[in-house]
Amino acid sequence: MTMATAILALIVIINGIFAFKLVQDLRKNKSELKKEPGSNIFLSISSAVIFFFSTFGVSDFAISTILYRKKKLVSDKKLPGTLNAQCVIPVAVMALAYISVIEVSPVTLIVCIVAQIIGAYIGPRFVVKLDPKVIRRFISVGLLVATAFILAGKFNLVPSGGTATALTGGKLVTAAVALFIFGALNNIGIGSYALTMATIYALGMNPAVAFPIMMGACTFSVPVGSMEFIKFGEYGRKITLFASTFGVIGVLVAVYLVKGLDVSMIQWVVAAILLYSGLSMLINELKSSSKKEENEQLAAAK
Repeated sequence: MTMATAILALIVIINGIFAFKLVQDLRKNKSELKKEPGSNIFLSISSAVIFFFSTFGVSDFAISTILYRKKKLVSDKKLPGTLNAQCVIPVAVMALAYISVIEVSPVTLIVCIVAQIIGAYIGPRFVVKLDPKVIRRFISVGLLVATAFILAGKFNLVPSGGTATALTGGKLVTAAVALFIFGALNNIGIGSYALTMATIYALGMNPAVAFPIMMGACTFSVPVGSMEFIKFGEYGRKITLFASTFGVIGVLVAVYLVKGLDVSMIQWVVAAILLYSGLSMLINELKSSSKKEENEQLAAAK
């Protein structure tokens, strides 16, 4: 058995256990499931769309949070569990598909996945001491700078990207350290998709390699926490059910499109995602700070 095959087998086993727990809970709580808000048609379409874009690296957490709050489909208390549980099966399909169709060194893939899992596990004891706002602003600027470099390369202003499918030596260590940090940052709500894309690009790898790496890391770390949400019933059952079925359809369509894109087109996709991620993060932080200052001024005036 090759390392790639072993990784695929582990993905199936871990996510199979999650699926078993999910089905058990859904069958046990049929009455509660039927009472949850959201039309079947709406959830079918939205799930497919959300995970279509997620397959390209656009955060399903961000899109889902905005959509579910606006439609009042789930309470804020159950939102974290819903965001995690709904993405487990679609992300597993992404990982299986990308690892199967996109060439990447098994050693590079395993090192990056393990580094991010370790970061997600031991990271909280460190990141809780940091100011999330400062980190988000720093990262948003970094993503915009990364976008500028990619665009400069596309217009032949600087050397552009690379074609490597494996990392060795110092570059592999750099990638491991970066993915460890990204795993830790997940605990304060900073997604790793855009950061992983920027890192892979900066290290001279084929931009497409970012997809199996970032999906592979998530598909090992998310199911474990999601099973705890299921255990305590702290998630939206109806949303998760539809996302686990119709979300997969969106994933398969997107994977087919990514597989058919050449490196040049993927570079444009990566640039667009980094630009979107950097701007949205920066704008949200600036709005949050502005609102906080207004509240403080009002409180002082009283």
